Amino acid sequence: MTFLQIDSLTKSFHGIHALRNVSLEADEGEIVGIIGANGAGKTTLFNCVTGAFPPDSGQVHLAGKDITGAQTHRLAHAGLVRTFQLMRPFGSMTLLENVTIAVQSKGVRPERRARRVAMELVARTGLERWVNSISSSLPTAVQKRLELTRALALTPRVLLLDEVLAGLVPSERGPVLELIAELRRDSGMTIIFIEHIMTAVRKLSDRVLMMDQGSVLATGNVDEVLADPRVIEAYLGKEYGDVA
Repeated sequence: MTFLQIDSLTKSFHGIHALRNVSLEADEGEIVGIIGANGAGKTTLFNCVTGAFPPDSGQVHLAGKDITGAQTHRLAHAGLVRTFQLMRPFGSMTLLENVTIAVQSKGVRPERRARRVAMELVARTGLERWVNSISSSLPTAVQKRLELTRALALTPRVLLLDEVLAGLVPSERGPVLELIAELRRDSGMTIIFIEHIMTAVRKLSDRVLMMDQGSVLATGNVDEVLADPRVIEAYLGKEYGDVA
């Protein structure tokens, strides 16, 4: 069944179209990749879906309910959660304290129980080694996983990931990709992710949507989209088309 439905979202800033009639559907348990050059409108789409920006027109439905323009914290309670390309931990707190606060925001009490749930999440994402480290001192790869762990603390039904692999070297990407695949496999979570790393897009995506200048240029299964001449010309480059 269609779990998240985005219909014709449009958003302008000072007369410049950031989104033009963007539509996307994601089924329960599906992983959808979103690709496109910087400035294509990918993060603006996430911002409009998650309530950071009200769309000028269009609608968003979650499990059949209209959530267009709803406040971010209400969407999180409904199960729609996102991560950010630029991590936003509480820098003076430990990793465990960051996750515990996220757990408490879902109403888990008392603090002892919230910490126990947080520790379970930390173990799931492989962060036990840094549990007492101050968040601002953590390496980029660990902060990326902390951002994901905090999102998981909100028990999402739909998880939006904004360049979760950015800044990671190839050896650091594998565990994150495995975790994302595991989340879908174990919980049936719907995942939509923005990514520039095509090996990750190929590995994870059931379907791909390619954006260009605020519009959807192509959508379909991963092989179809990445072989589309328009996608190669606008984003991937001729060299990719020669080896794809």
